Amino acid sequence: MGALYLLFLLASIGCMMLLDHRFKLFFFSGAPLRAAAVLAAGLVFFLIWDLFGIGLDIFYRGETQFMLGIELAPHLPLEEAFFLAFLCYLTMVLFGLLKTAAAHFGRNRSGQEARR
Repeated sequence: MGALYLLFLLASIGCMMLLDHRFKLFFFSGAPLRAAAVLAAGLVFFLIWDLFGIGLDIFYRGETQFMLGIELAPHLPLEEAFFLAFLCYLTMVLFGLLKTAAAHFGRNRSGQEARR
C-alpha cells in the first residue's frame, strides 16, 4: 500500500495526458519541446519553493502509509515532485482549454454579429 499515492498521481497525470491529446491543449498542440520546457520550468520553480519552505521550517513531510518513504531531500518526498508536475500540467491544460474556448466563442460571436 506504500505506493498508492504515487499510483494515483501517475493515473491522474495519465488522464490529463488523455485530455491533452484529445483536445490538443498543451503537449499535443504542436510544440512539445516548448511545452516540456514550460513544464520543467514550473516544476523546478516549485521544487525550489518547497526547498526554501523546508529550510525555513514552514513545510514538513507528512507521515502516511500511502507513500513510499523515499525522499529526494530531507522532508521532500518523491511523491511531491510528481504532485508538482501534475499541478503544473493541470495548470497548462486549463490555460489551453480557456484559450481554445475563448477562440471558439470569439468566432461564434463574430459570426452572429456578421449575420445581423
